[in-house]
Amino acid sequence: MKREIIITGDGSSTIHIPEWNEQYHSKHGALQEARHVFIDMGLIPVCKREDLNEISILEIGFGTGLNSLVTWEEAQNQNISINYTGVEAYPVVLDEVEKLNFSKVLQQPLAIDFFGKIHQSEWENKIAITKSFNLTKQQKFFQDIIDIELYDLIYFDAFGARVQPELWSVEIFNKMYNALKNNGVLVTYAAKGSVRRAMLEVGFIVERLAGPPGKREMLRATKKI
Repeated sequence: MKREIIITGDGSSTIHIPEWNEQYHSKHGALQEARHVFIDMGLIPVCKREDLNEISILEIGFGTGLNSLVTWEEAQNQNISINYTGVEAYPVVLDEVEKLNFSKVLQQPLAIDFFGKIHQSEWENKIAITKSFNLTKQQKFFQDIIDIELYDLIYFDAFGARVQPELWSVEIFNKMYNALKNNGVLVTYAAKGSVRRAMLEVGFIVERLAGPPGKREMLRATKKI
């Protein structure tokens, strides 16, 4: 399918797929969405609640690497170490990565180096990107995830249910539930009723939260045994 680099509402870029009329990130602001959904509603609350100095994160849809970039940025503020696993069936190619402007928009001196390293690092191995940020990229389908109680936090950033409903199913959310530790949290930009019901069916406690720019709501799910 044809893919285009576009600029979103906050000046940051994303990848647009015309055939699906779908983007990797919100057209209203890729960077704003990533920070709001995954950092403000995910990473920061988990850090405060658990008082952890090391957090294990699973990202469903590694994609452009934006979510790992803003996680690294916030981890420095929180003074925590991150073990980050990104699952992606169809990795973004380096030619596309080079056209993304996230590092420039962040205005963070070390962001360019970090962003380059996460995309140049080899797949299927745990790589120390920095002293406090370990990355494991796994190229596989979400249906093939079999992790059990490994993660404190899941970033669920798959393409929307409108174009890939199978990724928002009870089957997939059951895998997410199993992959989380007790009290673990899953955050996603999605807020559809069908998504919420699938989460509830597998045992999550689900909250509706204020969404990022352009979206009224998003969901946060917590595993409680």
